[in-house]
Amino acid sequence: MERNIAAMAQFIAARGKQWRPHMKCHKSPTIALKQLAAGAIGVTCGKVSEAEVMAAAGIRDVMIANMIVGPPKLERVAALCRYADPIVACDHYAQIEPLAETCRREGISCRVVIEVEVGMERVGIRPGRDTFDLAAAIDRLPGVEMMGLMGYEGHLHQVADPLEKRAKINEAMGVLEYCRDGLAKRGIRCEIVSAAGTGSYQFTADHSVVTELQCGGGIFGDPKYTDQYGVTGLEPALTILTTVVSRTRIERAIVDAGRKAVNGDMCMPVVKEHAGAKVVQLSAEHGWIDVGPGAQDLKIGDKLELIVGYADFTTVLHDTFHVFRDERLEAVWPVAARGMLQ
Repeated sequence: MERNIAAMAQFIAARGKQWRPHMKCHKSPTIALKQLAAGAIGVTCGKVSEAEVMAAAGIRDVMIANMIVGPPKLERVAALCRYADPIVACDHYAQIEPLAETCRREGISCRVVIEVEVGMERVGIRPGRDTFDLAAAIDRLPGVEMMGLMGYEGHLHQVADPLEKRAKINEAMGVLEYCRDGLAKRGIRCEIVSAAGTGSYQFTADHSVVTELQCGGGIFGDPKYTDQYGVTGLEPALTILTTVVSRTRIERAIVDAGRKAVNGDMCMPVVKEHAGAKVVQLSAEHGWIDVGPGAQDLKIGDKLELIVGYADFTTVLHDTFHVFRDERLEAVWPVAARGMLQ
């Protein structure tokens, strides 16, 4: 994991960008602090409660890359501004006006970025006039501080051909460039242009408009990224320890790690150091492993490590990370932001 953190930090720094890694893959202030020590400027969160956990650990620069709606959450954002320096994403005035009102009432100000639709078709305001009008409205609104733009090109992670992937990512980032230039013409502040997931950062980092990258999951070197999305230079770092509990058929081993231990929806876990063994199915408490000739000597009681296919959906199933350096247990870190969903 430390090598992956260093590799990502160095790759991003070499391109003159800043790193604000998303913490949803690990939900751990301990790991976030390691990323900051490697050069990250802050962290990205998906929820106010996650930002609170990071801020409580002394991480002041926290982006909440989500729309925050409703008085209870807005009041928590305003409270967070008293001991940290959060940034909140928006794509509509109806999200920002109540935030500004709450901040004014509490006598503080909150930083804001506008999320622009760059092709993901999830959230994000339409580029062009809608973006410019929203930015101008925010710029006039006491209680919030317009900082810039963000966009997420996650719909392009799975593009297989590298040349096509680069071209499409450049096109998506071109939307942000158009919007940034439009803000500049109108005299509206745009210090931040934030983008990139792990599946795209090795292309997005080369675009001149981007000032910072949110890619975070690469620290675990998930097979989803390396095998499905073509990310290079990272190695698997997160595994689940499981035991062979049944061998009713020579071509199959059953282990005691199922969906309650490891999520396989986005990418199945990979059996470590056993050529010819493949996880083919997960039920609640069992994993089904097909074994080829090189793994048919597996016995009941043997321990296996399963490389987590996609950490984001698995770490939330666990309370702690058991941290090994070589063969020695070095630490146990709590997954401190587990369950922080609001």
